Amino acid sequence: MARRLNSKDKNFAAEFEALLFARREVEEDVAGAVKGIVADVRARGDAALIELTNKFDRANVTLESLRLCADEIAEAAITAAQGAAIEIAAARIEAYHQRQLPADDSFTDDTGATLGWRWTAVDSAGLYVPGGTASYPSSVLMNAIPARVAGVKRIVMVTPASGGTINPLVLAAARRAGISEIYRIGGAQAVAALAYGTKTIAPVDKIVGPGNAWVAAAKREVFGQVGIDSIAGPSEILVIADNSNNPDWIAADLLSQAEHDASSQSILITDDAAFADKVADAAGRALAKLPRKDIAGKSWNDYGGIIVVEKLTDAAALSDRFAPEHLEIATTDPQSLLKLVRHAGAIFLGKHTPEAMGDYIAGPNHVLPTSRAARFSSGLSVLDFMKRTTLLSLDARAMAALGPDAIALADAEGLQAHANSIAARLNQK
Repeated sequence: MARRLNSKDKNFAAEFEALLFARREVEEDVAGAVKGIVADVRARGDAALIELTNKFDRANVTLESLRLCADEIAEAAITAAQGAAIEIAAARIEAYHQRQLPADDSFTDDTGATLGWRWTAVDSAGLYVPGGTASYPSSVLMNAIPARVAGVKRIVMVTPASGGTINPLVLAAARRAGISEIYRIGGAQAVAALAYGTKTIAPVDKIVGPGNAWVAAAKREVFGQVGIDSIAGPSEILVIADNSNNPDWIAADLLSQAEHDASSQSILITDDAAFADKVADAAGRALAKLPRKDIAGKSWNDYGGIIVVEKLTDAAALSDRFAPEHLEIATTDPQSLLKLVRHAGAIFLGKHTPEAMGDYIAGPNHVLPTSRAARFSSGLSVLDFMKRTTLLSLDARAMAALGPDAIALADAEGLQAHANSIAARLNQK
């Protein structure tokens, strides 16, 4: 049973802190082993990559079969309904992310200096796609389409052929996203190959995509050599709901994240204790019917929470403390609460907007900050595949106006060569 809290209780502050900072995931101590794997791939290239892939993924990969051929991608068999769903999702994701493209700008100030910036895409991006039970075609679309919209010319996908096979839905999603360079490799060795390159695989500029503790540790290890998106933790959902909701709907929303992982966290905040009881009962009934009831049940019982507050406006401050990956505001007037909330990875407004729609087909990205990182970071976007370059152009009049003050600052810092490079222009006839 999820923990029950009431803001009127004397010990509420301590109980809330315990729920907020519950240690939900004990990281595997893999940093040392990952460091060795990365070094091995850097030293031995393809040979290490193939050896490690066959060892960890129980695959029979050879140098010749490392990269999927065009026919393997084209022939990935899915149903017509699955194909239609992928197409609708891809079109919506693309349309949403097109609107994120930033504009270049340039202006001239009163000294005559022309200033501005321009945006350009990274040349290449590597997309890590988990294999096995955590194989999500939706993540292929969410990672690859923003890169394509940003203008990334080369997108490389790596995914482990666990037991020798790759989920055809993953290949179909990659095909729709325009990815033609796909390698059947996974784990830390795949991240190392993307970062440093081998004879077969050219290195990339940025690596994105979810993975296990080994993948996360490898991304930490190679950061700086390449860019990375983030180090993702267990999934989270916080639902603020009033008693006008159907409790079965709210229970379903809470369990939608609980079924991801036993370390996921689902929280309900409401101002009605009787409604809280109904949601708790509904969650118990729904859990018993879930195929992943063992995972969802452990998540709900170990880390789930139901908080009753005096008034719904109190929920906004509590939500900001959690800074949840996903926030649902399922109230009669969600816009009024939205104005009070500052920190969330993604927000879903109204009773007919379950978070699961955002996972698949609505359009916004489902790659979001976890573990309270929404306090300082955002979800994946087109901007993650672009960089901003500043532009400056000065004429003689602008140099005359600005140069003396720049020299004064250079002198104050003791950097004579800096001052000299400015002074030389001021002395020109």
